[in-house]
Amino acid sequence: MSVAAVRYGGVAERLGGLMTRAQALRLRSLAEEAYQPNQYARDLTSEEAERRIDALKAEIALADSF
Repeated sequence: MSVAAVRYGGVAERLGGLMTRAQALRLRSLAEEAYQPNQYARDLTSEEAERRIDALKAEIALADSF
């Protein structure tokens, strides 16, 4: 796989590499909205970032339902 493919969101990055820039921005935003800044960490894998994003979205939706 070329370096460009890995650097710009290639398959290897999506299969367990570090989270993407988009994931990092979304996770940081949701963590702040949910008052849980400790949910954001710079060294998360893409999979862990997705799990945290989903959990924070669910928590925010639950809080908004009251």
